[in-house]
Amino acid sequence: MESPSFTIEQEHRGAVHILGLKGYLDASTSHILDEALQNIISSSDTHTLIDCEYLTYISSAGLGMFMKHIDAIRNAGGDIIFCSMQKPVFNVFDLLGFPILYKIFNEQSEALSHYSGMLGE
Repeated sequence: MESPSFTIEQEHRGAVHILGLKGYLDASTSHILDEALQNIISSSDTHTLIDCEYLTYISSAGLGMFMKHIDAIRNAGGDIIFCSMQKPVFNVFDLLGFPILYKIFNEQSEALSHYSGMLGE
């Protein structure tokens, strides 16, 4: 899934969906994330890791996509966790109180270890 300024690389590690976000996530590109999260909700595995290593910008519209889908994902027994945020992206998350609502890890390996512990793998 992609646009000229935003792409999502998707992969699975066991029961975990990994979405690697790249570029600018704003009102004009948030529909791409919306579709990816809807596809996860439709699947049987709703454990979701958002890798933000290459995400350079996020707007309120992008953040809104996570809020739009978190209840459905958690009600299905999954969660959304984040990793590898660049400082400017983390600052937006922090300013809006997202670290209270979501787990954020420094590295992808830490986030996958967290899921492994939760899933008993």
